[in-house]
Amino acid sequence: MNVPGEASEAGRALKARHRAMWALGDYPAVAAEIIPELGAILVEACGVGRGDRVLDVAAGSGNAAIPAALAGASVVAGDLTPELLEAGRALAARRGAEVEWRQDDAEALPYADGEFDTVMSCLGVMFAPHHRAAAGELVRVCRPGGTIGLLSWTPEGFVGQMFATMKPYAPPPPPGAQPPPLWGSEDHVRTLLGDAVTDVVARRQTVTVDRFTHPGAFLDYFKANYGPTVAVYRGMAGDPDRVAALDHALTELARRHLHGEGGTVMEWEYLLLTARKRD
Repeated sequence: MNVPGEASEAGRALKARHRAMWALGDYPAVAAEIIPELGAILVEACGVGRGDRVLDVAAGSGNAAIPAALAGASVVAGDLTPELLEAGRALAARRGAEVEWRQDDAEALPYADGEFDTVMSCLGVMFAPHHRAAAGELVRVCRPGGTIGLLSWTPEGFVGQMFATMKPYAPPPPPGAQPPPLWGSEDHVRTLLGDAVTDVVARRQTVTVDRFTHPGAFLDYFKANYGPTVAVYRGMAGDPDRVAALDHALTELARRHLHGEGGTVMEWEYLLLTARKRD
């Protein structure tokens, strides 16, 4: 598929920045320690079973690919960032899951039309900068009658608000790039998939996060481990006033979302959407 800007020097530079960003920190730790259940939730929603041919797009370290393989599917896990694939290989080996790991680009998937029974992405394809190109690839490589499943942070939920909070401190996005949390809007995803799909089922759900005992614990963890947050801070490391301002903004965001006994629980909202590729 022709990806906007991919063949240009600017397009290649953008993809290189994305690879580098997700190699920062320790995203496999975030997936395993903060949101370990989300991949299995997506796999169940997609109805993945034994013998299915499954593609996990922007798979990271395999949060969804590994549960799909353990359900008996034949799974390909692709991602732009080789460091995440290496972590996934090690994790799959420890869990006894057979997964094929491939470095690829969600906006230009190297697979045949209709190759997979299920094409899914758990908090992955939402970070591809060109949404329409990525959505077109999801549809293209899914067989007619097959399932497309997506789990994405909503704009209104905690993580969507975190990205909105970081936006003024980050470099402006390149032309044509769209914000990741838009994938958490049902209307946006329906527009992207268009009449290529039918039987769309979408629901907003939350994942309970109880790791952070106070707002500062959240800030410290994400500054150390979450690639997009690490990248924003590195980009303004020479400006202590801006660093302090973002520290304050993210701490206050966490404070507003912490609740429960002792204020140690968060509920992070996501959109779970499945659809069937039209025959």
